[in-house]
Amino acid sequence: MDNAATDGSHTHLRIHAVNVYVRDQESSVRFFVDRLGFEVAFDARLQTGSRWVAVRPPDGTAVLALIEPKPDSKEYEFIGRITPVVFVTEDVLATYREWNRRGVQFLNTPRLRRVVYERSRRAPAAVEARPVWGGVFTRFRDPDGNVFSLVGFDEESRAVEEQRRAAAEKAESERRVAQELEIAKRVQARLFPQTLPPLQTLDYAGSCIQARQVGGDYYDFLNLGSERLGLVVGDIAGKGIAGALMMANLQANLRSQCAIACNAPAVFLHSVNQLFFDSTAEGAYATLFFAEYDDSARRMRYANCGHLSALLLRRNGHLDRLSSTATVLGLFRQWDCSIAECQLECGDMLAIYTDGITESFGERDEEFGEQRLIDGLRRHRDAPPAEVVGSIVGEVQRFSACEPHDDITLIIARCC
Repeated sequence: MDNAATDGSHTHLRIHAVNVYVRDQESSVRFFVDRLGFEVAFDARLQTGSRWVAVRPPDGTAVLALIEPKPDSKEYEFIGRITPVVFVTEDVLATYREWNRRGVQFLNTPRLRRVVYERSRRAPAAVEARPVWGGVFTRFRDPDGNVFSLVGFDEESRAVEEQRRAAAEKAESERRVAQELEIAKRVQARLFPQTLPPLQTLDYAGSCIQARQVGGDYYDFLNLGSERLGLVVGDIAGKGIAGALMMANLQANLRSQCAIACNAPAVFLHSVNQLFFDSTAEGAYATLFFAEYDDSARRMRYANCGHLSALLLRRNGHLDRLSSTATVLGLFRQWDCSIAECQLECGDMLAIYTDGITESFGERDEEFGEQRLIDGLRRHRDAPPAEVVGSIVGEVQRFSACEPHDDITLIIARCC
């Protein structure tokens, strides 16, 4: 039984152990474990060499310490007496039948008892008295003749039933939440690109590893027509279900407006920002890196909307950082962006990523950082983009000492 004050004025207090004196501890342990279904709570040798063993019922925190006193001690005289130990169950008859089947010796069959009726002193004499409590009682012996009570109080039974019902409702609620999250995970997985539009001069791949079942990172490959490809990486300001919903919102806005991205990327992004602003709560926003690649000209136009700088590793080893050209999406109604442009050469490699990579923490509370990412890109620069993605993500996961706190998203594209 636990006792803790709700106002914090008392420290945690509970009953730990009740002593039961027995002649043979091992025989007593076997009785409680094999016949009553208890479990061993403690079993140790004290410095005196004596054994201290305790058992506990399947439910509850108090334990029975099975003490084996010396034959010439006063405690030895307590063996074989009626103990003050009372076991409570919600169904005495069922427990009685089960224990009786296992060979437990009962002193009597379970009996119904209603104890102590009271009437208010101020109530008229005609007012019917009410029972304070009642229940079903029986007693049984252990191998040493110690007598214990087995009871089922009406109030206790109701309390146990309420606890079990609350536990069942909680378990069902948790099951439904887990099921809904699993469905949301599968739905969100379908929002990521399922096919890669074929290009002649660009090989590319992407991946998103979510920290939770669903997340707020987003990457996409948009077929813009006219031998143009849109490469997108976004990071929603939010995690979990809220982030996933915003991510789906942003994806829908981008795909619905991408028809104009080829000829007017700035107008395209302005429209996306307007839709995102109008359909999200105040203060919601996302960072975004959008690149439009021309397959025939090997030219890339891009806009960095408050996102981390993309890394362009040239074939000669030089590194270009494609930094911000606009502020974040969705935070401001009045929004504008500029479009930058760069020419790619055969062998150039582009990396677009989210902060789940660079801000992953290692054992020494140290971030993975941009430099480790750059070093990894240089090591794997000759591998196919899909292998580079897998290698970099693997390095980040091995570096991190704990569960990831943020989604890990990466696109690798190499001009060929």
